[in-house]
Parts: sequence; C-alpha cells; structure tokens
Amino acid sequence: MMKNARTYWDRIETPFGIFAAWVDEDGRLVRFNLRAGNAERVDRSAEHNPEKLSDVKRQVAEYAGGKRQHFDLALEMDGPEFHRQVWEALLEIPFGTTTSYGAIAKKVGQPHAARAVGVANGANPIALIVPCHRVIGSDGSLTGYGGGLPLKRKLLEHEARVAGRPFDLFAA
Repeated sequence: MMKNARTYWDRIETPFGIFAAWVDEDGRLVRFNLRAGNAERVDRSAEHNPEKLSDVKRQVAEYAGGKRQHFDLALEMDGPEFHRQVWEALLEIPFGTTTSYGAIAKKVGQPHAARAVGVANGANPIALIVPCHRVIGSDGSLTGYGGGLPLKRKLLEHEARVAGRPFDLFAA
C-alpha cells in the first residue's frame, strides 16, 4: 500500500462478529481485521466511509449467509515477498477444505518452512478474504488465529455446512 494513498474504512457486522475493513482510493482491499475494536485507530488517516466499503460488506454478508464461496475483490497485499507467496497460496485453498502449514510450505517451494508459513499466515493483512483460517496443524489441530480459535472453528464449520460436507479438519 502506498503510504500517501487515501484509505477508507468501515465496520462489518456478521453472525461471526464485528469485523473492520479498509480499501484504498482505487477500491482495493488493503486490510481486513477480524476484530473491529479500535478500528478508527488502525489507520488514523483513513476516512470512515461506509459507501466506499459497500462491495466488501455485500460480499462478506453473502459469505456469511452461505451464498458466496469465493470473494471477487481487488486486493492490495503489502508485505515481504515470501509472505505474499504464502498469501497467494492461501487464495487457492478451496472453500470448505483445510490444508496444513507444511503443505503450504511445499506449495511455495520451501518444504522445510512450515514455521515461516505460520508467521506469514499470522501477518495476513486481509484475513477471511485471504483464507488463513483454512490452515491447520499437520496433526489436525486448530492452531493460532488472529480472531481466536473459536472464530476459526466457526468459520470452518460454516464452510463445511455450506459446502455440504461433514465438519472434518482434514477435508480435502
């Protein structure tokens, strides 16, 4: 994200909780927080403008309502090259399925970098839309999530239900 670019933000109410999102002046999603607390302080130069976030809010509502499995939003993911590679790999995880940190590491050509994938996953600035919640431990455990493990579980259960699958952490 360019430092001088104008950004806009709003809160997004869902059955999963209240989130917050930011778009740049070109409408690209630059940040999606799973917790809306203190959202006005995340980027003090951002303007609170619900209209600029209407498409993001609509698509998140469709996702929450089980009517959307893929987001169609322009993204501006700012971070180190390895992180961006991981985030691109996250976008390829099918709705209603999970994968492991190790599998993502292999996908980005760094088979021994599962921990680094975990760090990149944790640094994902566009949570939910870039589905870091679909990454679990190789033993099937729910591991770290910026929105908390109960939210991660709710999102995975929601996706399994919408996809017509039993909730299975190893669904592929």
